[in-house]
Amino acid sequence: MTLFGSSGIRRVVDAPFVDLVGRLGRSVAMGSKRVVVGGDHRLSTPALKAALFTGLGEGGAAAFDTGLAPTPTLAYAARHFDAGIMVTASHNPPEYNGLKFWNPDGSAFDAVQEAELEHQTSIAGNQPSGDGIAISVDYPDAIGEHIERIMKLCPGRLDGLKVALDCGGGAGSVITPKILGLMGAEVIPVFCDTSSDFPRDSEPIESNLSELINTVVSSGARLGLAHDGDADRLVAVDSRGQIVSGDKLMVVLARSLGARSVVTTVETSMAVEEAGFAVRRTRVGDSAVSAELKIGGGEFGGEPCGAWIFPDLSYCPDAVHAAAVLCSIATQTDFDRLLDGVPEYPIVRGAITFKTPPPVAAIENRLSSLQPDSIQRTDGLKLVFPDSWLLVRLSGTEPKLRFTVEARTGQDARRLYARAAAAVDSLISGR
Repeated sequence: MTLFGSSGIRRVVDAPFVDLVGRLGRSVAMGSKRVVVGGDHRLSTPALKAALFTGLGEGGAAAFDTGLAPTPTLAYAARHFDAGIMVTASHNPPEYNGLKFWNPDGSAFDAVQEAELEHQTSIAGNQPSGDGIAISVDYPDAIGEHIERIMKLCPGRLDGLKVALDCGGGAGSVITPKILGLMGAEVIPVFCDTSSDFPRDSEPIESNLSELINTVVSSGARLGLAHDGDADRLVAVDSRGQIVSGDKLMVVLARSLGARSVVTTVETSMAVEEAGFAVRRTRVGDSAVSAELKIGGGEFGGEPCGAWIFPDLSYCPDAVHAAAVLCSIATQTDFDRLLDGVPEYPIVRGAITFKTPPPVAAIENRLSSLQPDSIQRTDGLKLVFPDSWLLVRLSGTEPKLRFTVEARTGQDARRLYARAAAAVDSLISGR
């Protein structure tokens, strides 16, 4: 049984999944006797929380309910408990829901914990032992405590700042408008009422943010901010209505924190190294970034998709804190000019479909003809050249090899992509 993906467990909600959630609750209770639970705005969340509470109770654990809250709020609250569980499917469509599991320090369950949880959930002995009643104790302080901590980390005022904020009707609606308002900003809300019918697609990518972009331009806001459904991602729009690349945001956030070292993934731009940081790279996924920060240290980490991790707060990506930090930056300086000062290099992405995945060694052998300076194997194959790099990774959800290329010019990026794709395509086709 394989339950976990790159960020918790996600499924289309049906009766078997509700049953699975109850069994997962019993499994968690074997090692954690005080568990805090939060949930997002989806219609299925109450049913899954009820199943979870029942399972935790049957396993002998006490359950505490934050109510509607973002993932980073729940992860921060976990510091008072043995574990935290968030009921959410993040940016997946409405018919999905899922679970994310958190340690008291705000880090996600690691691979060993996930494997143990899967084992305990699969064994025959994981059967109901109680009366099947969902019992929990309210824990209403989670949002207030999260706000208090962020305001201590960002003590400055935002007076005079006009910011457009798009929470996508998600869980961030209950905290981000409030904290920015308390700090003095004029918040122009876009989809900031929790809504189970998803007023826009939950993933904060450019094609889903037209309302925010239009609001920023029409209102004269200094910047726009957008969350995903559970507010562990933050994407920004500048005053010109342009989506800010995640690579640029990483540099801007890290500089604002005075960070010397940054942890990010193999897919992040080489501009991060050029900004002067000591960079450690992990496989793709914010859980991998979090784990490296926890083990190896570092002042900041994240992924260009909008997952930003502040170890001084917790090891969970925290888009609420990131919103406060970006607004503080925009209050103190010309945000657009600051962004313009960070280099941005062309990136080309694509994929090749296959019936049978080619051996990694065979792919590496074909690509070695490109004569890279080095080949890294942190996640797939990354070929590094003096002024460019190529990443080839196996998709986790489709029979595809995914290619990412970055170079200093668009022509060089396209040329490298074409050469790499042709070499691997000839391998797959047997030519």
